[in-house]
Amino acid sequence: MGYLFVGPFIHSKSFDDLECIEEGFIAVDDDWVVDGSDNDVTTCQIIGMGTAADLPSWREKQWTYEEIQLTKHQFLLPGFVDCHIHAPQMPNIGVGLSMELLDWLKNYTFPMEDQYKNSQFAAYVYEKVVKRTLASGTTCASYYGTNHKDGTLALAKECIKQGQRALVGKVSANQSTVDYYKETTEESIRENKAFIDEVNALNSDLVGVTITPRFALSCDEQLLKELGKLAKEHNLNIQTHISENLGEIAEVKRVFNASNYASVYDAANLLTSKCVLAHGVHLEDEEIALLKERGTSVAHCPSSNTNLQSGLCDVIRLRNGGVTVGLGTDIAGGSDVSILTTIRDALAVSHHLNFAKKQEIKGTGSVSPEKDKQKKINKEYVPLNYKQAIYLATLGGAEALNLSDTIGNFKVGKDFDALLIDVKADPIDVYEPSIAGIKDKPENLLERVQKFIYTGDDRNIVKVFVKGNK
Repeated sequence: MGYLFVGPFIHSKSFDDLECIEEGFIAVDDDWVVDGSDNDVTTCQIIGMGTAADLPSWREKQWTYEEIQLTKHQFLLPGFVDCHIHAPQMPNIGVGLSMELLDWLKNYTFPMEDQYKNSQFAAYVYEKVVKRTLASGTTCASYYGTNHKDGTLALAKECIKQGQRALVGKVSANQSTVDYYKETTEESIRENKAFIDEVNALNSDLVGVTITPRFALSCDEQLLKELGKLAKEHNLNIQTHISENLGEIAEVKRVFNASNYASVYDAANLLTSKCVLAHGVHLEDEEIALLKERGTSVAHCPSSNTNLQSGLCDVIRLRNGGVTVGLGTDIAGGSDVSILTTIRDALAVSHHLNFAKKQEIKGTGSVSPEKDKQKKINKEYVPLNYKQAIYLATLGGAEALNLSDTIGNFKVGKDFDALLIDVKADPIDVYEPSIAGIKDKPENLLERVQKFIYTGDDRNIVKVFVKGNK
C-alpha cells in the first residue's frame, strides 16, 4: 500500500538550497522494487516526487495507493533530526538552569540519572520521552541513555514500540563523576558489549547503537581507547561532548596534558565520519581543521549553551571550516524538547553573534594585522537565515549522524520520514480578507513556511511519518 501526497512540499537539497514546490506530489510505497534486480527488498521509500505536470502519469501507474490531498494551508516537511538529547534528563527539564555546567551536573543531572538503575522507572520515563519528541516532530534522535545497560535498553525498546528512528547510547564514565554514578573500565566495556548484542537482537532497522563516552573528563585514556576499538569493531556511531564550557576545556587540557580538547578524542580513534560532537562552542582553528579531516560533525545546542552560560556557538564559522552541523535540543540543559524551538534559538544565537561582530568593527584603530583581518571577517559576516536553519534541522542533522543516504530530504530512494504541517491550526492565525469582501492575495509557500518556523509549535504538526508509518 502506498501514498500519493498531492500539494506543497519543501526540503533542503543543501545548506543554501531549499527547494519549494507549491504544486507538487510525493509518491511513497512499501512494496516497490527499486531497480528490478533479484537483490532488491521491499521497503517504504519515496518512489517519486515532482511538480503537478508529472502527476497524471503517477495516477496511471499500476500500483495501489491512497491519495492524500493537502489543503492550501498545508505542506510537507522532512522529519526533524535531534542530534543530541539526554532522554533520562527529561524529568529535570527547566530545573537548575541558573547554574553553570559542572555545578548543574553535580546537583541535578547525576542524581536524576542514577535513578535509571531501576528499569521500571526507566521504562516509565522513556515512554513519555519518545511520545513527546515524536509529537514535536522529531522523527530521528541521537539519544544519551545512562550508565545502566538495562535502563538504556528500555529506551531502545520504546523507540521501536512507538516507531521512532533513533541512535541510542549507554553512557560510559569511570572518573570525574560522583562515586555512586561511576563504573570501572571493565564494567563499562562489558556492559557496552552486552548492550550492542541486546539491541541487535531486537532486530530493528529503526534503532541502532551509538558509543557514548559521557565527555572526555568522565573517561580515562584507557576507557576512551577501548570505546574507540568497540566502535571500529562494530562499525558504530559515536556521540560525546566537546568544548562546551571554558572551565571544562581548561580541565581537559590539564588532566590529559593535551594541546586541545579534540586531540584527546583523536588519540583514542573516536573522531570518525560517524562521530557527532555536541556543542563545539569554543573550538580552536586547529580543532576545526581536524574535525574536517576526520569527517566528524557537530551538534549545535543553542538553548543549553545559553541556559548554562557556556557561550555562543558560531555555526557559520564551523560550516566555513568544512564541518557538518546539525541541531540538538540537549534536554535538559536545553529547555524545550522541540527542534522547531531549537531552530529559532539557533537563529537568535547567530544574530547575537552578528551584533557582537559588528560592534567590534566600531572599535577605534587597529593594533595588529591580525585584528585588521578579523575586522574584515566581521564586516563580511552573514548570520544564519531560516532556510539554512531548516537544513540544520533536517538534512544537516541526517548528515551529522551519517544517515543522509536514508533520511533528511525527499530524494527518491530515501525513507519517508516527514511532517504534515498545517499553518491554519493554533497558534497561528490565518487572515482571509475575502471573507470580508476584500480581494485576497494568497500567501505563497515560503510565507507559510516562515509562519511555521517563527510562530508555530507542535499543534501545527498534524501528522508525523517515520519510514512511511503514521
